[in-house]
Amino acid sequence: MKIAVTYENGQIFQHFGHTEQFKIYTVEQGKVIASEVVDTNGSGHGALAGFLAEQNVHALICGGIGGGAQMALASAGIQLYGGVSGACDEAINALLANKLNFNPEVRCDHHDHEHGEEGHSCGSHGCESHNCGNHGCGN
Repeated sequence: MKIAVTYENGQIFQHFGHTEQFKIYTVEQGKVIASEVVDTNGSGHGALAGFLAEQNVHALICGGIGGGAQMALASAGIQLYGGVSGACDEAINALLANKLNFNPEVRCDHHDHEHGEEGHSCGSHGCESHNCGNHGCGN
């Protein structure tokens, strides 16, 4: 089984759609047997789910993630553990010990803090300036 973590300097990168690297762990019998850091080669948002699928990843640990990317991961059969922060290695060890603190309702945080309202649509606040429409944050 392969588990990917959004990666930046050993820490979990907090915006899935902008991650430039993943640390991919190969796990057998509940133990990490190998890991490598891979570049996304400029892939962003929805394309990252395809990138992970090509790497034969089964699960993803990340920080914030938009709804469109969540749907793309689900379509690719990749289990999501979002809303996680801290060191990548600590997160993978916590997951393997069934002690990972994650948020099954995670959302891309750069939208939530601007509004404080549930169910907003991207079109109502003109977030085209940061390409929100590319990852389906509710629009």
